[in-house]
Amino acid sequence: MGKSIRATFKRKFIAGLFVSVPVIITILAIVWFFKVVDGLLGQFYAELLGRHISGLGFISAVVLIFIIGIISTNVFGRRILIFVERILLNIPVLRGVYAAIKQLVDAFSPESKTSFKKFVIVEYPRPGTYSFGFLTKECCLRAAKDAEACFKAVYIPTNHLYLGEIVLFKENEVFNTNLTIQEGIKIILSGGIATPDYFKESSG
Repeated sequence: MGKSIRATFKRKFIAGLFVSVPVIITILAIVWFFKVVDGLLGQFYAELLGRHISGLGFISAVVLIFIIGIISTNVFGRRILIFVERILLNIPVLRGVYAAIKQLVDAFSPESKTSFKKFVIVEYPRPGTYSFGFLTKECCLRAAKDAEACFKAVYIPTNHLYLGEIVLFKENEVFNTNLTIQEGIKIILSGGIATPDYFKESSG
């Protein structure tokens, strides 16, 4: 009887733990993000108004990002951003950091021309072993006598998502899936748990 109660308690506790941990981590992440963003402009308002108003800095940051989004989507605003970007790229210390961060962000932006193209499967790192990856570019190598060899560049994450390898494959060595980039990112971040039971190979 005692063993049965302990086993039931253990089973229910573990089940509750697996449900609670993602929720708790998500809440903590939201609270942390709120405090960080609110603190960026909160101090300015505290000095301006003479007292701290919780959430005012966060709301201001959201509005500011929205305004930047509006500016970046029109011709005049885009020119301003390009001008600012050129200044940052001419500063030795900031150039490398800014360029790396921008490329990383652009890779996950669906509106960017330099973002991941498709979520694919490739035979890598050895025959008989397959890996998920993101198609980033198609390129051709022009050899002697006008002979061309075309390849597909695939980014294969090796440490969750932010670290990986760029590997060139022949066109027939890349299997295109019908999954979106967002679904692919979810699969990588979940360690494969979010992989669907079935998915189709898409053309192109």
